[in-house]
Amino acid sequence: MGSLFLNIYIRIFKIFLKKSFVISNCCIPLLDNKYKIMNITKKQYEYALARVDELLPIVDDNVPANDKTAIELSVLSDVIIAYEKEHYPIAKPSISELLALSLNEKGITQKQLANEVGVSPSRVNDYVSGRSEPTLRVARLLCQTLNIPPAAFF
Repeated sequence: MGSLFLNIYIRIFKIFLKKSFVISNCCIPLLDNKYKIMNITKKQYEYALARVDELLPIVDDNVPANDKTAIELSVLSDVIIAYEKEHYPIAKPSISELLALSLNEKGITQKQLANEVGVSPSRVNDYVSGRSEPTLRVARLLCQTLNIPPAAFF
């Protein structure tokens, strides 16, 4: 990231702090995940959301990345992301949730899945209900059949 871009980025972040009526000296902009924004208040978050709503119609693909509105949008997006990661974390879905969702999306019944994977329908029901987890062999077959990335299981 160029030093000009970095200077503009930091300047806009400082303006954000003033406009959102925050007295804080421990906020550092997110830059390639090397720094963290700390102590983002709900008031800052709400201000950032409102300002992003104002900027989105203005900043499109034709606006250069070094334009001040594009940089402001980037800064405010970082603030929103940091706040939401801390206050509204999204948990990784369980294997049973992944299976239930995939069955629903593909329109496949548990019995059909059991036939394709080579296990009993009651065993598939155990997986979907969370009563048991599949073996590695069965997990691989489930991933292939339902097009689930294997990393999602672990």
